[in-house]
Amino acid sequence: MPVKQASGRINLTHAKGSTVELLLYGATVISWKAGTITEPQPIERLFVSSKAAVDGSKPVRGGIPVIFPCFGPPSHPEHMKLAQHGFARNEVWKFDSIVMDNDEGVSVRLTLEPTAGITAKYDKPFHLAYVVTLAEHHISTDLHVTNTSTSTAYPPDNLEFQALFHNYIRAPANDVLVFPLQNKSYFDKTEAFEEARNKPKVETRAGVDVRQFTDSVYEDAGGKYEVTWPGGGVEIMVRELKDVVVWNPQQAAGAKMGDMEDGGWERYVCVEPGYVRGFAKIEPGKTWIGQQVISVIHHERRINQL
Repeated sequence: MPVKQASGRINLTHAKGSTVELLLYGATVISWKAGTITEPQPIERLFVSSKAAVDGSKPVRGGIPVIFPCFGPPSHPEHMKLAQHGFARNEVWKFDSIVMDNDEGVSVRLTLEPTAGITAKYDKPFHLAYVVTLAEHHISTDLHVTNTSTSTAYPPDNLEFQALFHNYIRAPANDVLVFPLQNKSYFDKTEAFEEARNKPKVETRAGVDVRQFTDSVYEDAGGKYEVTWPGGGVEIMVRELKDVVVWNPQQAAGAKMGDMEDGGWERYVCVEPGYVRGFAKIEPGKTWIGQQVISVIHHERRINQL
């Protein structure tokens, strides 16, 4: 069977051998295995710390956590009761349906609606649907955010939010380069002082590396990214996710994380498409869809090819 459910987990299997595993807790994808045209044997493409909690006790350190409705510490007046990164990644979602099951791919839909626990800290009406699709060489994740307010008042009862896919790409961190971010404006969250963190910089590098502690938020970043390293890589294409975060704590910050395996920061880079500078806004009855497609790069690429 291409879709299996057991013990709060969903497993997707493509006819050509690629697989995905995701949790109902947080709707977090914790495994994506895919091969290439030249090396068809599927291998793991995501990083999950060996110390990560996957029992629903806390958000997963790795995979693809879903961030909603705030990124980082809350800054919107309606989000002030929320913890960092909001609540979507640490709520139990419901399995809704199998969306597709054919030779092209297999996909499932999960949903999340307000519960008493959510409403106590966030009282905006909403409906989230999350569609995860597995094809032979790529995975796509689509977050549908609907403003379910029925208010006809003026001004309208808009839903304002941030959203992000916190991708942990399995890769040799010291050899990774991320393209094409040259000349893009970004905010460096590793700066010691708030004034410096809030001052935009301009990326001068043709390929962005994470050999040092990196936490950079690129604004209006273009929507197509390549994450490459000797012998491999992935391409990320997005829709309605105007920003991208490049993050790796390196030892400086990684060693302080209780759920990070020793040296884990050497085995991944986070390239996280999102809408995180400012807020997406939807009117009552409307739906916003943010999508990413992560594809395996089949042939090694060099900087002069990009």
